[in-house]
Amino acid sequence: MATLPPPLPAYAAVRAAWRPSEAWLYDRHGVLIDSARVDFARRRLAWTPLAAVAPVVARTIVAAEDHRFAAHGGIDWIAVAAALRDRIAGRPPRGASTLSMQVAGYLVPALDTPGRRGWRAKLGQARAAQALEAHWSKDQILEAYLNLAGFRGEAQGIGAAALGLFGKTPAALSRDDALLLAALLPQPQAPPAALARRACTLSGTRDCTRFAGAAAAMSGPARTLALDPGLAPHLAGHLLTRPGARVRTTLDAAIQRLATAALARQLQGLGGTRARDGAVIVADNASGDVLAWVGGVGGTSTAPAVDNARAYRQAGSTLKPFLYAQAIERRYLTAASILDDSPVQLDTASGLYVPQNYDRGFKGPVSARVALAGSLNVPAVRTLLLVGVEPFRDRLWDSGYRGLVEDGGHYGFSLALGSAEVTLAEQVAAYRTLARGGLWSPLRLTAADRRGRDRVTTTPAAAFIVTDMLADNDARAATFGSDSALRLPFRAAVKTGTSKGMRDNWCIGFTPLFTVGVWIGNAEGDPMRGVSGTSGAAPVWRDVMMAIEAGRMSPAPPASVESRRIVFADAREAPRREWFVRGTAQSVIAAAPAAARRPRFVNPAAGSVYALDPDIPIDRQRVAIAVSGDASRHRIVLDARDLGPADARPMILPGPGLHRLRLVDLTGRVVDQVRFTMR
Repeated sequence: MATLPPPLPAYAAVRAAWRPSEAWLYDRHGVLIDSARVDFARRRLAWTPLAAVAPVVARTIVAAEDHRFAAHGGIDWIAVAAALRDRIAGRPPRGASTLSMQVAGYLVPALDTPGRRGWRAKLGQARAAQALEAHWSKDQILEAYLNLAGFRGEAQGIGAAALGLFGKTPAALSRDDALLLAALLPQPQAPPAALARRACTLSGTRDCTRFAGAAAAMSGPARTLALDPGLAPHLAGHLLTRPGARVRTTLDAAIQRLATAALARQLQGLGGTRARDGAVIVADNASGDVLAWVGGVGGTSTAPAVDNARAYRQAGSTLKPFLYAQAIERRYLTAASILDDSPVQLDTASGLYVPQNYDRGFKGPVSARVALAGSLNVPAVRTLLLVGVEPFRDRLWDSGYRGLVEDGGHYGFSLALGSAEVTLAEQVAAYRTLARGGLWSPLRLTAADRRGRDRVTTTPAAAFIVTDMLADNDARAATFGSDSALRLPFRAAVKTGTSKGMRDNWCIGFTPLFTVGVWIGNAEGDPMRGVSGTSGAAPVWRDVMMAIEAGRMSPAPPASVESRRIVFADAREAPRREWFVRGTAQSVIAAAPAAARRPRFVNPAAGSVYALDPDIPIDRQRVAIAVSGDASRHRIVLDARDLGPADARPMILPGPGLHRLRLVDLTGRVVDQVRFTMR
């Protein structure tokens, strides 16, 4: 009873319980695109059927380890007798273990525990081998041996050994490969010279010079166990968490490959001294399926493991479309409304906020269409004043920007210019909303992901009009030129953005079929050098969009919009047809006259602090007072002193301290006031 073998599992149970150390990622068509090691305790691949192993390997290993395998029933009595004879004669003992005995030891480790090499242990292993032979076929035992045997290092099984030691699949192994594998089995960590000698002995040939080099190469650094093209390493790291998992994604291998190539080509052209990292996401608008997810391409990157498609970065100007959509939806603006692109200073809790355009210049009164298409900053801030910071922050949250965890006051007026942090995945999902007429739903990455329910974030009319503004090449020509990377031979809405300090460069755009988002920058957050909105991310966006967009579709306008031909009273922009939310259309567009504007101070701004410089003549440090609107019948009062008519534009030089400047009408009513400090 002491040698009675424990219960042995069935062949089917052993195969079912097998767990590779790897997991695999597939595209939507079942094409292998990447893999990742998940179990670091041992290195093994999927179970390899005997039919997938080169026949010469099976023959060679059987001949070396158990050449009477086909004839015995688990115990090779001839080998046992020879071993006893050698023991009695005092000669070095030879092994008598069969493949069946070794498989039994693999299945029940207690049978082959180090230190238990006595006759009782051997007898128990022999009886287990007989029990195994009674229920398993010879092919099943041989197949299990090839998968369970340890070869070298952490490689377990013929699959891991073939790839790790030779860079081949088991079916592609040669006779010399098989001889070297057979030489490994008795002593997996043997030095190359010993392996070469044993392989030579097994080969039965005299000329064995070839084995020395082959054994040395096999004993060198392990080769990769990946048979995949490595197309989505960042996504593999995120999705592959369970050993042996085979995850089918929504990706398209062809689109993933071209997006990767486009990003790599652009980063190589920019050079590592200008920008080292990037990311690309392509989404199908109808389904929300992600067709490409490129988190980076390595190259000169100093942080290649970072998934830049998930990393939070400052949004830059890419949030402006949602601001204008909100203003149009609420009928505060139309695409033809005039916005003043001129210097503005806004008083905030942390001091003056003075927005600047990218080129540091100002274009004066412009239409909302030109302001958005040309990515002008001051008009965007003025639009935010209409919409409100808190409502805009809430709209962004509804559009899937989950990085905006603070209230509107935290971001302030700079939210219009993208001071909040967002991810590329959030950007693509939000812009897809505009392509779908204001309906947001989450993106899908795997076939198992449920399709999310649509959520209305803006009206179809506002989404359509903003889309039309973003697709207007003529409207953005003044800022980006008439032949930039944003101009495609078909209709596409697109927006670029560059964050503060030149740390992030974005380009997100869409057609009726696809949304493509691109980020370029440095994963470690250091500034880029010499990279603009159209020279960084935009060329990648263009290459990808040109490759995938076969159709030339234009969205049908919703019933809630109307088109009208407009002219500008002062001819500041050329006549054109314009889209309006139904009920807001105008034919003649004119800036409000000065008389229609409430008089107010534009300089000094509320909260300003002026420091007198002792090195500059005191008379040259006067502060100019400027008033906008019709101020002809108003007077300016500094503290308690009347400075005269407001349209006289007085220059003042008050003493140190806090001062109050008031604008009063003829009745003495204060219509505007500011406080400023002199130091």
